[in-house]
Amino acid sequence: MKKFIAIVGTNAKKSTNRTLLQYMKKRYVASAEIEIVEVAGLPLFKKTKEMLVPQYAKEIAQKIDAADGVIIGTPEYDHSVPAILSSALAWLSYGMHPLLDKPVMITGASYGALGASRAQAQLRQILDSPEIKARIMPSSEFLLGNSLKAFDEDGNLNNQEQSEQLDGLFKDFLLFTDISNQLNHANVTNEKEMNNFSWDEGSSRREEEK
Repeated sequence: MKKFIAIVGTNAKKSTNRTLLQYMKKRYVASAEIEIVEVAGLPLFKKTKEMLVPQYAKEIAQKIDAADGVIIGTPEYDHSVPAILSSALAWLSYGMHPLLDKPVMITGASYGALGASRAQAQLRQILDSPEIKARIMPSSEFLLGNSLKAFDEDGNLNNQEQSEQLDGLFKDFLLFTDISNQLNHANVTNEKEMNNFSWDEGSSRREEEK
């Protein structure tokens, strides 16, 4: 059975993205163990000379290391991912690289009709950055619009077509994790590059290019 970490990409106490991940945990219990992880409690990212990383960020990284894949549920704030999610991903690429070549599935729920489509696109760019290099499942957007009305009292999706779409995407993700395990020929090189990466040198190069 697969083990997935599902990251709630918001620190809001009430979130339909959390509800969606909880629904997935319950619906797919026969084929995967899904552990829901909150980014709430992580401080905003801050670079330090000592490269200090919060203990909670280290704990999340350990969970990701031990998992077969990661599911990230993101809302959309002003056409972008929440600052707390961006900050969490910065911590998870600061002196440690648990998402390197890790299979990732993205979901998004929003109160509006677009279902966090712009935030999902931005999140893909972040996860594809040289500091993270996650392996994002392609052509797999699950966009849950009008999410305040999307769930019943038991936390299940009301719309049968949406449920079936999510079922298909999740089955693809199970297969994608298996395929990703075979796409490991560059993993050693990627890991070496990550270990040799310097934030200070990277910052200097970026400043020179401006």
